Amino acid sequence: MKKRKIITALIAVLLISLALIIGKSIYKSFSEKLERELYPLPEKYLTEIKKYSQEYKVPVEILCGVINTESSFNPNAYSHAGAMGIMQITEPTFEWLNFKTGEEHKLEELYDYKFNIRYGTLLLSLLYDEFQNWDTTLAAYNAGRGRVNEWLSDSEYSEDGKLTNIPYKETSDYVKKVNKASEIYTKLYFTSK
Repeated sequence: MKKRKIITALIAVLLISLALIIGKSIYKSFSEKLERELYPLPEKYLTEIKKYSQEYKVPVEILCGVINTESSFNPNAYSHAGAMGIMQITEPTFEWLNFKTGEEHKLEELYDYKFNIRYGTLLLSLLYDEFQNWDTTLAAYNAGRGRVNEWLSDSEYSEDGKLTNIPYKETSDYVKKVNKASEIYTKLYFTSK
């Protein structure tokens, strides 16, 4: 009788363990599926993303994180601040990039996702060259170079040339969102399993 109870208890533990394992794999599968819905990587954009990521030396996961945060991969996005396209470039930034490249493009070209990804990645690259730190680069992408340079010159917000405190909640939240998205893109699409 005692042996039977021990065997029954062991079988129960085994069944519970098995249920937990199966449940974890179902949860993991569901969780990954949900993350892929929230953090998609449409095949349509992948060629441009990889091309300009490599050309301008911007990590592909950061580029995907910015695009997801800015427009959720909507090439026709338009913000209340007048930012346009998949990477949400404003007219003054567009004009500055035209000047930097020596090119003359029309503003409407920002709705061409290939062009927008190119200019957005170029902007990230130029900002990184200036700030040498991805969090500071992302803050400048969101709030502007001038504003970030002001923060960097104020010891209340920076130390050793790096932002330690972003005074604008919107920009602080933006940097966190892009970093989180970048981590998820790395996990879902850019690491071998």
